[in-house]
Amino acid sequence: MSLDAAPGIIAVTLVTVATVAIGTWGLRFSRTTSDFFVASRTVHPRLNASAIGGEYLSAASFLGIAGLVLTFGAEMLWYPIGWTAGYLVLLVLVAAPLRRSGAYTLPDFAEARLGSRAIRLLCSLLVVAIGWLYLMPQFQGAGITLHAVAGAPTWTGPLIVGAVVLVNVMSGGMRSITFVQAFQYWLKLTALLLPAAVLLIVWAGEGRPRPDVDAAWSLPLADGGGIGLYTTYSLILATFLGTMGLPHVVVRFYTNPDGRAARQTTLTVLALLGVFYLIPPVYGALGRVHTAELASADALVLELPRLMLPGPLGDVLTGLVVAGAFAAFLSTSSGLTIALAGVLSQDLVAKLPQHRLSGVAAFRLASVVAVAIPCIAAVAVPHVSIARAVGLAFAVAASTFCPLLLLGIWWRRLTDVGAAAGLMIGFVGSGGAVVWTLSGGSEPPLLDALLAQPAAWSVPLAFAAMVLGSLCTPRRVPAHTSRLLVRLHTPESVPLDRG
Repeated sequence: MSLDAAPGIIAVTLVTVATVAIGTWGLRFSRTTSDFFVASRTVHPRLNASAIGGEYLSAASFLGIAGLVLTFGAEMLWYPIGWTAGYLVLLVLVAAPLRRSGAYTLPDFAEARLGSRAIRLLCSLLVVAIGWLYLMPQFQGAGITLHAVAGAPTWTGPLIVGAVVLVNVMSGGMRSITFVQAFQYWLKLTALLLPAAVLLIVWAGEGRPRPDVDAAWSLPLADGGGIGLYTTYSLILATFLGTMGLPHVVVRFYTNPDGRAARQTTLTVLALLGVFYLIPPVYGALGRVHTAELASADALVLELPRLMLPGPLGDVLTGLVVAGAFAAFLSTSSGLTIALAGVLSQDLVAKLPQHRLSGVAAFRLASVVAVAIPCIAAVAVPHVSIARAVGLAFAVAASTFCPLLLLGIWWRRLTDVGAAAGLMIGFVGSGGAVVWTLSGGSEPPLLDALLAQPAAWSVPLAFAAMVLGSLCTPRRVPAHTSRLLVRLHTPESVPLDRG
């Protein structure tokens, strides 16, 4: 092991040991199936908010934003703005009613609302697709990190992160992971904030050198005329509406004691995300001074401390950001694995012939499947931009579960036929765009822009299909709809006639 690699390897080792230790400690609180799925719905809002911040601030947040700002300029700040504002939409329209539904997962909610096993199965498949698309860049980021700081093969990162996540998730489920993710949020914030403060002091001491860039780099709207503006607005729509459709985000609201606690959690999350997202653009701006010396944009946060501050202090700061980056991969991967394992164990493993596994055993088997597929994909396709892959996952979520949740919570006339039509059209449109983008499609420019950021057309299509399909099948509105909607929108303090 070289001296240059030592700080990064030590940081990865310490974060891994701390993650396993906290997860093992949390194991003593995990006893029932409800503990594994939703921590028995007893997580305090402040603890839950820290855990949500831990799992939500992924590889794209820790590494990708700085790399995008470095490469494309200020227009990429719409990513963190949208990712934060998505929680505002969630707070106003979804958080409390979703908690009052009493569901464990998104497919649970869909079946309870529409009374359809077919819709439940369709939602399960979509949860798995979105979750795997979101997991892949977490594993890719781990590979980039270990390669940048230690020269390790890119496949080692996915292998290590996958193994650690499985140990924690299989041992304690949601109850255990909550403590781990709360710790990892504060570790990530510290790991990004302290080096940024030191690097700003160094930059000021060097006379505040400015990069030689064109004026367009600092503009908040994409250039390129109408195509550029379309890209910006489509990105905003995807990030604003996609948050509520992410399986690992939604499942967190089921762990709150009641709807009021869900709203308190969301308010705290907004504050935590707002503080964190002030920092990555600092790395992107400072990186413009050292662009020629960087190996890759996604490795900017990892390489910048040593570039600006050679010597022992730079090594210490590098170790700190590596620790934060690895915590990002572990926490987000853990949250996604929990959400996917919950869906897979209830809707797929439970349907296997001769199925005799207990709820916890089925959950553990599903966890292995949830991790293995995206881990293999990350090794097979190692060069996809981290933030781009996460952005596409948001577009798919916004085109599928966003219409289902909003109409399911606020529109009485939604039917299973309308929901199926909207989910399928939204997924085919946005999913086809994902395949096009990941396969490297780039011509002609207008088609490339429409498919690289599909939310501007795929989200309206999904909403329209759900509404039209429901209006054409009014007899299929479930008989229990009015009673369920009353429960969704009535505070827990108001007594209801449960008969």
